[in-house]
Amino acid sequence: MSRILPLIAAQAPPRLIGEPLTHFATEVQAALTHEPDARLVVFPELHLFGDGAPDQQRAEALQASAEPLAGPRVRGLQQIAADLGIWLVPGSICERGEGGQLFNTQLVLSPDGGIAGFYRKIFPWRPFEPYDPGHEFVTVDLDGFGRAGLNICYDAWFPEVTRQLAWMGAEVIINVVKTTTPDREQELVLARANAITNQVFVVSVNCAGPTGQGRSIVVDPEGRVITEAPTAEPAVLTAQLDLSAVEHVRRHGTAGLNRMWSQFRPGEPAIELPVYQGRIDPATWTPVLRSSRSIS
Repeated sequence: MSRILPLIAAQAPPRLIGEPLTHFATEVQAALTHEPDARLVVFPELHLFGDGAPDQQRAEALQASAEPLAGPRVRGLQQIAADLGIWLVPGSICERGEGGQLFNTQLVLSPDGGIAGFYRKIFPWRPFEPYDPGHEFVTVDLDGFGRAGLNICYDAWFPEVTRQLAWMGAEVIINVVKTTTPDREQELVLARANAITNQVFVVSVNCAGPTGQGRSIVVDPEGRVITEAPTAEPAVLTAQLDLSAVEHVRRHGTAGLNRMWSQFRPGEPAIELPVYQGRIDPATWTPVLRSSRSIS
């Protein structure tokens, strides 16, 4: 059975820190004119945290802007999601942790105005970013559609992140990005590679120029590009993601051939992974799909 998720990926320049959230609400509404039936709307990393033109990402400005998740900024974003009745990823925010930490935190807000999930960036882009690292992988169930895995920008360079999210049942990876440097070219390769090696959709939304390099991309579980922005100009990408395609690809193989999640046979020995002080255990290798059926 198809599970179609109508998506908007908004490639936009950052908004200045402290702008009234009414401006962002208007921006979300404008994006929805491109696909009024969209159920998930995604903006780039730190979309509400620009600090000038060109955007310098000054540590002092980011520190000063940080609020806890229960603060007024997040409450305002929750209201926007509720008013529009959509799943909303407003990029990521500067979160003040309980111990005073500065986290780069991705939010998923539900159509009823709740916080469906939040993810703290595990791999800040060091030495350039001032954030404290998170330590938990996060998936979010989009009721009626499927399961999303969350990651932020540089996380995509670490294959373990997408692999873990896929193992946790993610069918689509929401990768919010603020790449201002020439390595966006490599990130496009990584978006397709992460989709292929994990048989998941990947939605990689970068910020627009003049701050960012743009070139946002949406990839299917076999690595095919569904839609992409060819330049850094502001753009609104739309797509209809059939999340049931993930189960189909895993059962029948990428290109009808490759079934990486079905690599092992019962009783085969574990493969030691000294770099992680862990192992790949064939007994626990295969992710559990929404249908709870194993892949044989």
